[in-house]
Parts: sequence; structure tokens; C-alpha cells
Amino acid sequence: MQQFQEKKLQELLQYLKEKSPYYQRIFKENDIDIEKIKTLDDLQRLPTTSKDDLQYYNDDFLCVPKTAIVDYASTSGTLGTPVTFGLTDKDLDRLAYNEAISLSCGGIQKGDVVQLMTTIDRRFMAGLAYFLGIRRLGASIVRIGAGIPELQWDSINSYHPKYLIAVPSFLLKMIEYAEKNNIDYLRSSIKGVICIGETLREQDFSPNLLTQKIMEKWPSIALYSTYASTEMSTTFTECEYKHGGHHHPELIITEVLDEQGNALPLGELGELTITTLGVEGMPLLRFRTGDMVTLYQDKCPCGRNTIRVSPVVGRKQQMIKYKGTTLYPPVLMDLLTEFTQVENYIIEISNNEILTDEILIKIGTHTPSEALKEEIANHFRAKMRVVPKIEFYQVEAIEKQLYPKGSRKPVKFIDKRK
Repeated sequence: MQQFQEKKLQELLQYLKEKSPYYQRIFKENDIDIEKIKTLDDLQRLPTTSKDDLQYYNDDFLCVPKTAIVDYASTSGTLGTPVTFGLTDKDLDRLAYNEAISLSCGGIQKGDVVQLMTTIDRRFMAGLAYFLGIRRLGASIVRIGAGIPELQWDSINSYHPKYLIAVPSFLLKMIEYAEKNNIDYLRSSIKGVICIGETLREQDFSPNLLTQKIMEKWPSIALYSTYASTEMSTTFTECEYKHGGHHHPELIITEVLDEQGNALPLGELGELTITTLGVEGMPLLRFRTGDMVTLYQDKCPCGRNTIRVSPVVGRKQQMIKYKGTTLYPPVLMDLLTEFTQVENYIIEISNNEILTDEILIKIGTHTPSEALKEEIANHFRAKMRVVPKIEFYQVEAIEKQLYPKGSRKPVKFIDKRK
């Protein structure tokens, strides 16, 4: 695998030198001789790429004429406007291969029926990837899109899918709707769910609170965690042993870096940094994802011998220092999952007058009370030793804020720090 990746790395460097206006400039400004980059360890001699770079110089990353682009995808940018990724026909083939082998990690096989409960439009790469991957696997897909539990259950009863692709917290709404409408979901055709957008595990791979709540209601269902991003066009998916998302070495080179940009050994927490292999339109070299993870190489019981990525602890830019405690938003989100009275929420981080971090949690609930606020505060105090400020709002008011104009995904975390 290492020899294969080093060969592909040299091909990538040559391709970037010939085709990429951005990396041509970077190589020249840093006096980089790509002929001297031979091994994976040599990557340390190259500068990293950030999301800011993608935002400021978006078009300069394109390595093909725009006439070669067959699909435009986008992801959120650091300056508020989206970052665009152009995919060629070859890139779509790579995307299909990636998703096919990733979904097969979760057990999906030829002949299975899969219900897609996420959007495939609005320049959303993931939805397109799922469609292409399922098609390549030889499975069938039912494209329902996000939300509307009634429509989801109607489709399940009509087409009998074996798998769902869904945001895991929405499964709780599916269960709630089924219970209210006498749907025997425990006897439905669903055997597994490929989960996106929210983590399922703690750092030791044990189920987190969200997973526990789902499994308490639906113990027979198998939940598979995935990790991916538009920038990497690659997915890390759990196998049946659920000990991290499996790496695809033919598609991506992974590193974990510390604050100073130094490579960390396997098993240590740091910022995931990736180099894409086989991307034609907009390949990336040492792109810092901002996601804090740990990589593991001990052999998985499934027999795959690739590196595995841990659940994401949080984003580097979203780290919170609150009253001497270091926190990431997923920890706060996981604790809120414990309360059935919490219908929705938004976490806001800001600076106070002395420029230290403040946390405000806006909770949408139908049953606001001082007793509930105290219960939530005590839970935070017990689990993380500090208590953020808590305010109650109407559920509808929070729902409107969760989906700002143009957003495809709920924005549960807002960083107002200067």
C-alpha cells in the first residue's frame, strides 16, 4: 500500500506542476523541487493547504478547462460564500467507486434496496455519491430526500428497503411518528442505517447517547457511522465491528498533524490532513480538514488491514475554552440528546468583555420550565464540570434559525467569536 501511494503521490505532484495554477505558484514561491518528494515521509517538506486557500483562490485549484466539468458541487466556505468543486467524468467514476466500497463496508450488496433520506440536489456531493455508489454496487435506490416521516414510512411500506441512508437523529422522529401512527417499525424491512452528519460513537467506539436512544427503541437495527467531506471526495465507513471508519489507500493519503503542522504518530489526536489520489478536476495536496481525529492501525476483526479513523472529536476552529475546560460542540450536542423535552437547539459561542469564551444554548421545547433548566444544568455539571447559559425558545423559532437561507444542513453551532 505504501509503495502504491508513493507512486501515486509522484504522479499527483507532476500533474499539479503541469495543471494547477495554485500549486504551480506554491511550488515556485517555496522553491520546491517535486523530484525530491519520493516517499510519504517527504510530504513533511510540503506546505499544507487550508480552507481559506480554497476560498480565496477557488478557480486556481481547477486543473481542467471548464468545458471538462460535468458536475459542480459546493461546500461551505470560511468567508460565508460556498467553495465550488468541479468534477469531471473521471471524478464521478472515482466517486462511484469510493461510495461502492464504502457502502459495502456497511454490508450493502447487489440486489439490496436502499432508501436515500438526504438531498441529492442543491450541489450536494454526498447525495450524488450515494446514488452513484449504490448503482455501481448493483443495488436499488429509492430517492426520497430529507424529512417528512409519513412519506418515509409510506416508501418503506411500498418498496421494502433493507437499508436507509439518513441523519441518525432523524431516526428518533421516524420512531416517534411510527409509535403515534401504529406502525410496527420493529417488523419493518429495515436491517441497517448508513448514518451521516452526526457521530454515533465515543472515542473508545462505545455507543454515544444518541446511538443508545435509538437502540433502546430499535434494538435490532444496525447503525453504521461514516465520515466524509466534499474536499476529499472519499468516505471512511465502519464495518460490522464498528471500530472506526476504514481508509481507502487507493483514493487518499492521510496524515494527522499537531498545532505546529508536525506529523503525529498513529494513535494520537490531531488534525486530519489529506492528499487526494486519482482526482482530475480539483485535486488537493496536504489539505487540512480542520477535523480532530485519531488514526488506528491495529488489525480489524473484519480482516481489512487499512488504517481506521476515529469519531471526530470536533473541528479545530470550533474548540472552546470555557472556564478552564476544553470542549468541542459534539460533546454539548451529545449531552442534549439525553432530554426528550429538547426538540431542537442552537449552540452559540461568543467572547465576553475580557475575550474569553461564553456558551449560550438556545433550546426549543414545548415544555419550558425552571425545573427542566435545572435538570439540564445539573447534567452538564455532572458530565463536564461546567454549565453553559441556557435559554428556552419556541420550537418553531429555533427551526427557522437552524436552516438559514441557502443552507442544506441544519446549522446547530454558531461561532460569534472575533
